Amino acid sequence: MSFQPNPGDEVVINDIAYTIGQHPAAPGLAYAQAGRQGIVYQLLPRNGSIHGAKALKVFFPKFRIPAMVYQSEHMESYSELPGLQVCKRDVLTPERNGALIGKHPDLLYAVLMPWVQGQTWFDVISDQRQLTAEESLKLARALAGTGSAMEQRGLAHCDMSAPNVMIPFFSEVENLGKMSAVELVDVEQMYGSKMDRPDALLAGSPGYAAHRTVHSGLWSSYADRFAGAVIIAEMLSWSDPVIVEKAWGESYFDQHEMQTVSERYYAMRESLEKRWGSKLSDLFIRAWESHDLSSCPTFGEWYVALAAVDVDQANTAAAVTAEEKAANPSEADVNLQKSSEPVSVPVNTQDGNRPQTPHSPDQEAVVNRLFLQARALEDEDKPAAALEVYRSLYHFIPHNSAMQMEVEAAIKELDAKLNPKEDTDKPVPVPFYRSKKFMISSAVLIVLLAGGVPTVKILADQAEVKQKEQQEATRLADIKAAEEAEAAKAAALKQQEEQEKQKAADAAKLDAEEKKKLAEAKQKAAEAKKKEEERKALQAKYDKQAKYEAFLVKQEQQKKEAAKRAQQEKYDKQAKYEAYLVWKKENDAKLAKQEAERKAAAEVKRQQEIAQKAALKKKRAQNVVTLIAHYNKTYNAQKGRKIENAEAYARDFKNLYNTDASYFKGVGKVAARMSAINKFLSNNSYTLPNL
Repeated sequence: MSFQPNPGDEVVINDIAYTIGQHPAAPGLAYAQAGRQGIVYQLLPRNGSIHGAKALKVFFPKFRIPAMVYQSEHMESYSELPGLQVCKRDVLTPERNGALIGKHPDLLYAVLMPWVQGQTWFDVISDQRQLTAEESLKLARALAGTGSAMEQRGLAHCDMSAPNVMIPFFSEVENLGKMSAVELVDVEQMYGSKMDRPDALLAGSPGYAAHRTVHSGLWSSYADRFAGAVIIAEMLSWSDPVIVEKAWGESYFDQHEMQTVSERYYAMRESLEKRWGSKLSDLFIRAWESHDLSSCPTFGEWYVALAAVDVDQANTAAAVTAEEKAANPSEADVNLQKSSEPVSVPVNTQDGNRPQTPHSPDQEAVVNRLFLQARALEDEDKPAAALEVYRSLYHFIPHNSAMQMEVEAAIKELDAKLNPKEDTDKPVPVPFYRSKKFMISSAVLIVLLAGGVPTVKILADQAEVKQKEQQEATRLADIKAAEEAEAAKAAALKQQEEQEKQKAADAAKLDAEEKKKLAEAKQKAAEAKKKEEERKALQAKYDKQAKYEAFLVKQEQQKKEAAKRAQQEKYDKQAKYEAYLVWKKENDAKLAKQEAERKAAAEVKRQQEIAQKAALKKKRAQNVVTLIAHYNKTYNAQKGRKIENAEAYARDFKNLYNTDASYFKGVGKVAARMSAINKFLSNNSYTLPNL
């Protein structure tokens, strides 16, 4: 029975019960992630806590290797290194998990390991999620530290790429353990002096594989240097919006651009030098222009250079870039300003009057909602949140209106409450809500509201977030109290068990004394029985002697009769042997004829099987070509915005794939195409990758 679990199904591994987790983005489906070598399922403890979650990696048949047990035993010592938490692995074997494997043969040599929360670096790039300079530096340092620790022990991941780099730093789940900001997964190809060389080696992932390296596969202590350099450069550059916009797609570089002079290469090199300095830019250039992996910079060099970097330099460079962009607006910005001139309202900076903008019904609804929300926050004794809402509201209301005077008074009162004045002689700063920058920003926001923006996200929503955080803290405190109560209960049970053990020991002592007395009584009875047995043995000896003499007489008579019978049997045996020779000759001829007929039939059957296999192989090859053609038609139809045609081709692909799914799954990128087709059929806005 294949392993195809549903959310909530229970799996017992090593006497510990787990339940299959539910995919957060697809309710009703198991939380599973497909990779090159297998599928990873999320297992939750019976209590449902996400902090004790495990990952169960079920390998495809090609990768179910018994040596995985030996490899995992050596990996466990590396789980203490930062970023290698998944090296703490437990392999399911027939000896320990025979019943479970018997029920689900797919679980043979599956691996149980910690579940790493958070996104992959692949997700960050695909979503074009721009990072702050602090986040970029933290991730780059974490990856460099992990790579340096591995290099010092002669280890290499051998498939370092965006999908295999997890970012627990961005996880929404609270990190209770000592987890690194970056964690590596899919470590089955790991190189080490005590590791066995894998049967099938990977040549690197697109966007991270150096084209100058040997394409037969990577398996050496230098295998991670080039890919690691590219990922560290991506992490550092991902706080630069220019680099994020230039990204190829699922990685920053297209595989065809690797180690070539291209626009993306120059953009990244320039960004690294401006934001992080020439040392990091030079390390990236060394890796990009290297002719072999051993000449790439080590992770130790990256770590030293990153340790000397100041994040303020990146922030300053970003600010300078923003100022230059503001001083030299692009053509698109100029066009945007021109298109907005008929509805914009000038600000009179001399007399301090605010712009007078006509209010649409949508804007009035927003103003009323903001005002009521600010009042509610005041009633809840949340002055800071209420002040933010009032300040956001101030420039949305008509000048010299009753609401404006009321809002202005509320702002002054809350500001005085939150920031009491100590020295009245000091010059009074201009309130933020009267500043030129804020007034201009508010005017632009009013224009956007008047243009029909349906809703505005208010800063005061932070109060709701804080309230949720307090509720979450209360929930965690309740959980902690429950755990402490459970620990106290366990201690009481342990004490009760010790008392029961003492009682059992006393009972065992009494039982031993009773057994000793019983043994003494049995010994006396045994001695008496022994004497009686000796007397009976002597009498039996006399009886046996008499019987033996009678036996000798009888035996002599039997010998004579036996000799007579033997002579007769000899004559009978000779006659039977002669008859047997005749039968054997006839039977041998018959068997030889049957064997010849059997061999002829077997040969015919073998030829038929060969023909059937050849036909099946030819049909499968034709089907693979047809599948690729269906996928290409789907891809081209989607590119040509012919969605109905694309869906028809996609369904043809899926129907043909399902006719022989077990075979197609292991052929080239057919399984990857099937995964993309499923995503497209479930959501036609999904963009098919060019496979």
